Amino acid sequence: MVQTTSKLFDEIAKVLTSTAGAAQGLKSELDVVIKAQSERLLNDLDVVQREEFDALKTMLVKSREKNDILEGRINELEKLIKHNIKNQKVTKKNTIIKDK
Repeated sequence: MVQTTSKLFDEIAKVLTSTAGAAQGLKSELDVVIKAQSERLLNDLDVVQREEFDALKTMLVKSREKNDILEGRINELEKLIKHNIKNQKVTKKNTIIKDK
């Protein structure tokens, strides 16, 4: 009886081992199929890839920095123009007063 039970357990162990191996193989195949289907779905949805997104993000940051610099320069030029216009008005008033 002990030997029969031992043989039975050996057979069960063999079946379980082969089943575990088959399950591992099935898991690997499922992983590949799911990844391929996910990539296909994302491509069909026209989703941007991470590398492309990061490149565009870097370009946007640089453009914003340049925009801020240019905005500052424009503000300085506007102040200078206003200052020059005021000086011209004062000069014209002084000239008119002297001419009288």
